[in-house]
Amino acid sequence: MKNHANSALCFLLFLLLATNLLTIEAKTCNPSGKIRGKKPPPGQCNPENYSDCCKHGKFYTTYKCSPRVSGHTKAVLTLNSFEKGGDGGGPSECDDKYHSDNTPVVALSTGWFNNMQRCFHNITIHGNGRSVNAMVVDECDSTAGCDAVHDYQPPCPNNIVDASKAVWKALGVHKSDWGELDVYWSEA
Repeated sequence: MKNHANSALCFLLFLLLATNLLTIEAKTCNPSGKIRGKKPPPGQCNPENYSDCCKHGKFYTTYKCSPRVSGHTKAVLTLNSFEKGGDGGGPSECDDKYHSDNTPVVALSTGWFNNMQRCFHNITIHGNGRSVNAMVVDECDSTAGCDAVHDYQPPCPNNIVDASKAVWKALGVHKSDWGELDVYWSEA
């Protein structure tokens, strides 16, 4: 009888572990599609701050999701200008306004932006041995790109924190190294 109880307990533990692993697997973020790049009309793509311009015929992966947010969410920090005429394109999604490059603001990939649910929330970005708080003001669109609305830039990957110059300065990254940096972030 005791062996039967131990076998049942082992089976239950196995079942719980398997269910947990399947749940974790279900939370992964897979691509949602692809879009074909279009050649930007002359002067329509601003390559400031290492921004890419779409290439005619190239396929770009799109995402409706981002990796799960935790207290230590891995991301790639990129550089963006939120000023009028900057490579960020139009005004910020959260308030339909432009923001100074001297203000610590960010755009998050579509999944993390969460249908504007993170608008005006502060996040803490950790990188280069330092931390900085920045306000979320925009979406780095992972679902669309290569059109006038997106300044003829490709869709963002699903793990981007697109930051103003103020964020890069606060992290103490030498200007010659600005562009991309592996970081992690958390809710402030």
